[in-house]
Amino acid sequence: MIPDGVVTWAEINLDAIASNVEAIKSLVGAQTEVIASVKANAYGHGLLPVARTALDAGATWLAVHRIQAAIALREAGIESPVLLLGHVLPSAIDLVLDHRITPTLVDWETARLLSARADRPVPVHVKIDTGMSRYGLEPDKAVDFVRDVAALPNVTVEGLFSHFAAADEPNLDFAHRQWAQFQEIMQAIEDGGYTIPMPHICNSAGIITMPEAHLAAVRPGLLIYGMAPSPESIPDFPLRRALTLKSTVIKVRDLAPGTTISYGRTFVTRHATRVALVSLGYGDGYPRLASNRGSLLIHGQRAPIRGRICMDQLVVEVTGIPNVTVGDEAVAIGRQGDGEITPEEVGAWAQTINYEITTGLLPQVVRVYRQNGSYPAPGEGLEQWAGYLRAV
Repeated sequence: MIPDGVVTWAEINLDAIASNVEAIKSLVGAQTEVIASVKANAYGHGLLPVARTALDAGATWLAVHRIQAAIALREAGIESPVLLLGHVLPSAIDLVLDHRITPTLVDWETARLLSARADRPVPVHVKIDTGMSRYGLEPDKAVDFVRDVAALPNVTVEGLFSHFAAADEPNLDFAHRQWAQFQEIMQAIEDGGYTIPMPHICNSAGIITMPEAHLAAVRPGLLIYGMAPSPESIPDFPLRRALTLKSTVIKVRDLAPGTTISYGRTFVTRHATRVALVSLGYGDGYPRLASNRGSLLIHGQRAPIRGRICMDQLVVEVTGIPNVTVGDEAVAIGRQGDGEITPEEVGAWAQTINYEITTGLLPQVVRVYRQNGSYPAPGEGLEQWAGYLRAV
């Protein structure tokens, strides 16, 4: 059901999300837990509906980067473990404790504060930087840090993890080096008398290209949403894309030869040209870099973007597409008829990656969810997941 008055929306197929999670779970096996990454508003798909669907499909954990998202999950009644991947500020310690969030620790001060304020055992995960040079503890500090944190009252080191930097590339040498280093650290910690029950290192790419590293858990992100990290990390199972971005033709007109279109006059018609104005722009998160490069689907055919994309609208040429009229549906990402435009293709037009295209969709793009092959009406169980008519 598309809400009245909405001209631009993203349809999220929750059945596709469930299918992808089930396939991932089948691939990694019963002994490996699935930590579903729902950070960045579930990669733009809607935090709460995706989280619920992933858990119902076999994921046992959720992972987010910001504490606000973790709190939103708890306030929605989600009881599964939630791993906070990002940094925990001192001011957030009580929030972590009150909402039973599993924090990532990389520094002694945060560990000490957590122990001092906790009134019950708190599970934590320690992150090791094995090659991203980003957030994480230096490898040579890992053994001592885990030993010292484990000795704190009310703190239990439940997990140890790292993150592959290049498991989606043709050459996996660096991924293998990271994996070897992580194994050495795990062994050194165990030799020191402490066994960590939940080590994990595989992101979506690692799940596909580094099966030997599945360990106790994996952290799929992009795969959940039906997208592959790269041509080198496409799974054997069929991925089902979950997101379709749609808008509406709001005006059709004929332009004479020599007419310029949009800001900067970057496109000039060479012949009599029919164009359609579509209510989609960079204010929705659609990339301005797709100007004069990208296309939309109208009547299943590609309508090339002409001129610069504006904040709330863009112009496409429909000269060769018969019977285009106001109110017609225009697909910016997804299938229409025999045509398809993928997030990867939009990313190429914008000189970026598929991740950025879906996560960049802004809250004013209404999310409409499909489940069991239909659009549930208000009152049928989806609207209470904040995100039925808006993004979280």
